[in-house]
Amino acid sequence: MIVTFSHDTEQALGTLVRLVNTLPGPNSQVDSLETLEELEKFVQEREFSAVDSLSEKDLAEVRDLRPLFAPVFTTDSDASAATMINAIIARGTSTPRLTNHDGHPWHIHYSRAGASLACRITVECGIALAQVISAGERERLRRCEAPDCDDALIDLSRNRSKRYCDARTCGNRLHVAAYRERRKASGE
Repeated sequence: MIVTFSHDTEQALGTLVRLVNTLPGPNSQVDSLETLEELEKFVQEREFSAVDSLSEKDLAEVRDLRPLFAPVFTTDSDASAATMINAIIARGTSTPRLTNHDGHPWHIHYSRAGASLACRITVECGIALAQVISAGERERLRRCEAPDCDDALIDLSRNRSKRYCDARTCGNRLHVAAYRERRKASGE
């Protein structure tokens, strides 16, 4: 059986991966969500609708979500993932509603109109994760397999074959290293 997720679920999962990956990693101790400008860029990149001016409070609340979501990408059981996800969703206020804004077809928003950005991320991304777990697809949530990268990723490929957070960087770097090692071993 091939499971496909709705556009809004995939959008929320992409937002979640991008959010978790703003945390400092093993290669870089840089936090890429430290300023309001970085939060505004995040909101614009992830195409959040109806976001008014952002404040330092918004920044602090969104930053505080990252360590809550990050362990979901490394847990080894559906039960522990479900426990984490239920706790995350309980932090937000859920009021499901149908909407068709910005040229998108009808879809469900799970947070109430006018909710804070952190509440929206909590509920929308939490529900998207719940849909992944309830579909029996937890193994699609993982970390990059490159030895020098620990970024989160969501594998939406049909055959669950995605191994790297970005094929152009981590994947390509490892493929080039393996090629060079094969050439070296063959005496070229």
